[in-house]
Amino acid sequence: MKLRILSCAEQEFTEAVDYYNAQRPGLGFEFAAEIRVALDRIAAFPEAWPPSSARSRRCLVCRFPYGILYEVRPDGIVVLAIMPLQRDPARWQERLS
Repeated sequence: MKLRILSCAEQEFTEAVDYYNAQRPGLGFEFAAEIRVALDRIAAFPEAWPPSSARSRRCLVCRFPYGILYEVRPDGIVVLAIMPLQRDPARWQERLS
């Protein structure tokens, strides 16, 4: 399925890569690789993860405390957020409309 990432989710991704690279050189690139694997799994099996709301689903990322919030739409998959799991999920609620 075609996968589109919202610009705000891309920004979250970039910030997380920068954060992890600052923690340990190369760690951000390891994070990026895990995100790519998760996005590939979502594209291949979009209905595999449990609903997070009436229209969205959340895929957990391996090795890192992050989830990918996405919607399956008739024209493809839209990634709404690449979110750290320790943050309040209400922060992403406005993206669900």
